[in-house]
Amino acid sequence: MTIQRMILVIAGSFIMVSLALGVEGSPLFISKWFLAFTAFVGANLFQFGFTKVCPMGYILKKLGVPESA
Repeated sequence: MTIQRMILVIAGSFIMVSLALGVEGSPLFISKWFLAFTAFVGANLFQFGFTKVCPMGYILKKLGVPESA
C-alpha cells in the first residue's frame, strides 16, 4: 500500500472514530469535543489537496511505506 492510500485509510479511520465518539446519538458517545478532531482531519485533507504537504505523509515515509506501487 502506498503513502497516499495509507493517508486516506488513516484519515477515514480517524474521522469515523471521532464521529462515533462525538455524535450524541452514537452508543460510543463520550464528548462533543471529538468533533473538533474530525474538523482537524478534514482541514488537513483540504490543505493537502492544495499544497501536497502532509505531516502524516512524512511520518509514513520515515516508517518505510513505499511512495508508489
